[in-house]
Amino acid sequence: MITDEDKERVRQATDFVTLVSETVELKPRGQDYWGCCPFHQEKSPSFKINPSTGLWHCFGACSEGGDVFSYVMKRENLDFPDAIRYLADKAGITLSEEAHVSKGPRKNRLIECLTEAENYFHSMLMRGRGEGPEAARAYLSGRGFGAGVCKRWKLGYAPGRGALVAHLRKCGFTTQEMVAANLAVERNGRISDWFYDRVMFPIHDEQGRTIAFGGRITKKVENAPKYLNTRDTTVFNKGKHLFAYDVAKETIAAQSEAIICEGYTDVIAMHEAGFTNTVAALGTAFTSEHVKLIDRQRARKIICMFDGDAAGQHAAARVIKFIDKTTAAFLCVVLPNNQDPMEFLAESGAEKLRPILDSARPLMDFVFDATTAEFDLSVPGGRVKALEALASLLAPLKTSVLLSEYALRVADLLHIDAEEAKRAIKAAPIQDDASNFRTSKSARKQSQKMSYNTSNNLTYTKSPVYVEAPSYDEVPPYDEASTYDVPADVRVPSGTQGLSAEDRRQVNSELELLSAMATNLSLVREYQDRIADFVWADARHQTMAWAMLATPEGATPAQVVAAAVAVEPNAAAILSSGRVISEGNSDTRRSLEFIVDTVDYYSVQRKLREIRSNLRSGSYIGEQSDETLAEEQLAAAQALQTRALELGKRLTSGQ
Repeated sequence: MITDEDKERVRQATDFVTLVSETVELKPRGQDYWGCCPFHQEKSPSFKINPSTGLWHCFGACSEGGDVFSYVMKRENLDFPDAIRYLADKAGITLSEEAHVSKGPRKNRLIECLTEAENYFHSMLMRGRGEGPEAARAYLSGRGFGAGVCKRWKLGYAPGRGALVAHLRKCGFTTQEMVAANLAVERNGRISDWFYDRVMFPIHDEQGRTIAFGGRITKKVENAPKYLNTRDTTVFNKGKHLFAYDVAKETIAAQSEAIICEGYTDVIAMHEAGFTNTVAALGTAFTSEHVKLIDRQRARKIICMFDGDAAGQHAAARVIKFIDKTTAAFLCVVLPNNQDPMEFLAESGAEKLRPILDSARPLMDFVFDATTAEFDLSVPGGRVKALEALASLLAPLKTSVLLSEYALRVADLLHIDAEEAKRAIKAAPIQDDASNFRTSKSARKQSQKMSYNTSNNLTYTKSPVYVEAPSYDEVPPYDEASTYDVPADVRVPSGTQGLSAEDRRQVNSELELLSAMATNLSLVREYQDRIADFVWADARHQTMAWAMLATPEGATPAQVVAAAVAVEPNAAAILSSGRVISEGNSDTRRSLEFIVDTVDYYSVQRKLREIRSNLRSGSYIGEQSDETLAEEQLAAAQALQTRALELGKRLTSGQ
């Protein structure tokens, strides 16, 4: 379990500007930084972050906002706990849950050990002498991988015979650390190298850190596997990582396309040929965690390059279960003559591969054709067998919204009733693919994707939609004579469509005030007596306001935001939407006065409506006579009307 203390440690250790700058070009403007929104296409920057509060907001088409965690959740397509883990990993922070799970070496120490092993293996390949290194170099050169390729991919050679263990001991690593990293194995009280006489392919996490290895044997040894991979460790899970994802993710995002191959050498060959959006699974079938990784780059197409043999067909069939787990289209390519990508590129070149990729067919079409090709559909018995086979393949989709669509396809193909096909699919058992590794956290709750309802029937989703506003290049300087008004077609918080125009305007003005409180609380405190008298349109806004005002003098903006989050789970998204104070106006006090007057004006109007309603209905509270109460209500209404006129003049005249 991730604690609140862990959350705050991660938040404080994260430089928000640096994090966003990884993918967005930011420019300072006043106390804020602005850039083009990473979540939609735009030419004029409308995306703002405030380093002091730790909040971000898009004033363009997205109209979303929040804190550093919501930003990572959206950018990386993660749930809330995984967003914290992601940032903790970047900051080198060990979370409490990790410390409790394992009492072994720390993750960063294992990564250091694995990195040193990578350097050692690489030096042995490039400069090692003797039969083993020469055989490794011959193997790689035979596949077209010269010295340049070996350097770029940090390929290596593992001699075995305890050579790595001896080297790592000289570097200060303990036996426990080597074993925990699966670089060594302990047998009968002796420690020896895990990898022996193999060409080494280093595996990196998405940040480019060494976390594992794949080793290919250079000569035939009885009972020795062709490939030997790192077992699952504290820093590596083969069902959650993809080979070359660290170098492919940017191209995947840029091209909205990912290519999946089946081996290390295929991926390297593809990258060297210019297809730098290629990745591969690591000694396991494609998993749901792999789909999540690709989804994080918002790929629209996932092209699977399978061998045309039975193994390739089986691999394609295993992917079907994920077809409804992503918005990306699963496509399939089978190269001619059952060639793998490396063989095809060596023989035909990259220019011949691009058209094949562009003409990739839907994965389901490939699977259907490959499956039904085994049966004679001209006879009833063949169709029955084909139905059984197809139903078995589609069984993982029996609860999917796509069931009816695929059942209809099966029915058309086999000339049977669609309901019969659907019944067969529902009745077919789901085959447990042993090669798919379980992930205990794969079904984590989307804890941050809740909605919060108020007495005013306002609903804020995970990323509420606030007022649509122009990009900062289009925003005019503060005009003291301008009125705080909202166009009729303005985008407002979801669920406010049933409110009156005046209520919507009050909601928007409250959002501006709350945002001002987050960034300039010391100045806002001067108005706290007036704020205490407000009647708020949204009860949550009042709760947040008082929580922020209750913070001690000298509280930082981040501490003020934390106080609001403590009483309202969606506070970060709400507080991120303000513009008036954050535009870099020269006169912050006048801008704040404008905001307070605006909220005050709508609050007065709300009080007036309540009094008028009471007068019409005769609903009074107290022991006085109706006549006396009516007179008091009228006097209060007149005073409020005078106050409303005063505020209206100030808002329109700037006085």
